[in-house]
Formats: sequence, C-alpha cells, structure tokens
Amino acid sequence: MNIPMEKIVEKKPYFKYLRLNKMPTIWCPGCGIGQAFRATCMALHELGIPNDKVAMVSGIGCSSRTPGYFDGFTLHTTHGRALTAATGLKLYKPELTTIVFSGDGDSLAIGGNHFIHAARRNIDITLVLINNWIYGMTGGQVSPTTPKGSYATTTPYGNYEPNFDIAKMAIAAGATYVARGTAYHATELAKLIADGIKHKGFSLIEVLSPCTIIYGRKNRMSIEEMYFWFKENTLPVKAWEKLPEEKRAGKIPRGVLYHDTSRPEYTEVYWNQVKALSGGQK
Repeated sequence: MNIPMEKIVEKKPYFKYLRLNKMPTIWCPGCGIGQAFRATCMALHELGIPNDKVAMVSGIGCSSRTPGYFDGFTLHTTHGRALTAATGLKLYKPELTTIVFSGDGDSLAIGGNHFIHAARRNIDITLVLINNWIYGMTGGQVSPTTPKGSYATTTPYGNYEPNFDIAKMAIAAGATYVARGTAYHATELAKLIADGIKHKGFSLIEVLSPCTIIYGRKNRMSIEEMYFWFKENTLPVKAWEKLPEEKRAGKIPRGVLYHDTSRPEYTEVYWNQVKALSGGQK
C-alpha cells in the first residue's frame, strides 16, 4: 500500500529529509548507521533547517552511502576525501549547513591527514564519524580503531596494535566541538548532532556503532550483545569524570567532551581576507 508522503511526514516530520524511493537501505540488519542517520535527520528537523540549505558529503564505506538516502544537496566523493570536498563546498557556499558522514577507515586511515587539517582550520563542518571498529564494506580488515585483541580478517589471531582515540585526536588537532554518542543512545545522539550543527566551527560527533555482521561474527557477538555492550560500557561524561581513576578502565565517556567558542571559524576568516584584498568586494 502506497502511503502519501505528506501523511508520512505528518507522523514523523524528520522523514522529509529522506529519499523514500531509495529505500530500503543497503545496511545490514542491526547496523547502527541507520540510527545515526535518523538522529541527524531529527537534529535537522529540530533546528528547522530546510532541505535545500543542507549539503551532505561522504567518501567510501558503509556509512558513506548515507547521502544516497538524503533529500538535499549531496556529494559522494572518493575514499578518504570527503572532508576536502566538504571544505571546498563550504568555502564556496558558506550559507549551507555542511555535514560529512564518514567511517573510521575513511576518515582516520586514508583520510587521516584531511581529518587533522579540517580540525586545525576550524572550518564550520559537522563530521558524523561512524566508529564500528572495522572495515565493514571491504571485507572486514582491521581499522585504526579496532580494539586491541579483537578479530578481523587481517588479524586472525587478534589485533595487537593500539587503536586511535578519535575524540582525543580531534581535540589535539584543533576541533572546537567534540562529542561521542552511541547507536544505542539514539535520542541523546540526536541532541549531540544538533549541538554540533549549531556550533560555529569544526564539529566531530563520534558514533559508536555496531557492525553486526562482520565485526560481530568475527568476535562472536550477537546484535543484542553489541548494543548492550554500549549500554553497559559507556557513561555520561559527568558520571565518568566522578569515577576514581582505577574504576575508569574499560568505561567510555559519552556526551560533549570538548567545546570551545573562542577560536575564529575558517570560512569567515577566509572571506574577510578576500574582502580586504579586493577593496571590500566579495
């Protein structure tokens, strides 16, 4: 039965951001990327941003398929280059709310250098970074965030490399809004993304998300176990800060981890310089 779009939007207003004719998605059952996408659409609706004022950019990977389902301006780029394309887009069209959807491999491996410099510049881009601890789309290889001891196709005896802490890396590079949420805490995640979009500067929202098929099977975790792992092993940042050091082991803080409004935003600085050099003409 075909239900008119206006009836769907009436019940779930954030559905206006979806290309329903592209459904169903390619994501596996239980994948958390859908929750992150839903949270982003809910955030845009809450902020009252029209479809034609949003640009969504991605690279390559499971999470990078998101713009294909978004009804707005979209750009699907090459592997690791989403932030460079988004930087050019934001400079040319600063009035657009620019959101990048990326994964831990796309942003931190081949795209790691671009991640660092987008944060350093403090350009007004919101990066929703799906951290599922593995290369899901390309065969289950170990990624820069795969936990030590975890199994992947390229680490059949367990990963022996230390993994990146995405939030700490972003803060060190110069990001001015850094938050962490999970696919389990969906309502909380929508608020974190909304706050990141409102922030004028580079915003990172790390989303801990289960790769239920590749990572889950390799590490013998069911969908339920993966979601409940996020519930049991993450804490609101204020509760985490109150814990003594010895009790923080194995617990991950979530929420707003860093927020700085003192630094200038790159696009504004850039265009002010252009105006100065051109005698006040943009």
